[in-house]
Amino acid sequence: MRNLVTGIWQFYVEGFRSMTLGRTLWLIIAIKLFIMFFILRLFFFPNYLNKAAVGSDKEEYVSRELILRAQENGD
Repeated sequence: MRNLVTGIWQFYVEGFRSMTLGRTLWLIIAIKLFIMFFILRLFFFPNYLNKAAVGSDKEEYVSRELILRAQENGD
């Protein structure tokens, strides 16, 4: 089993060493992921739970919001 894992690891290491265009593409992918998950999250997905409830009130806030929204949609 260890031989198989070592062989697979060596296959990928040698493949990445011989890349020229691939390294540039992986760099572009990494930059895009950074932008999507870190920068866009800060501006477009604020953390409402930390603003609305503090400490142990979070559970009550979530349950209250779920009940209120279910009642609004049920009418």
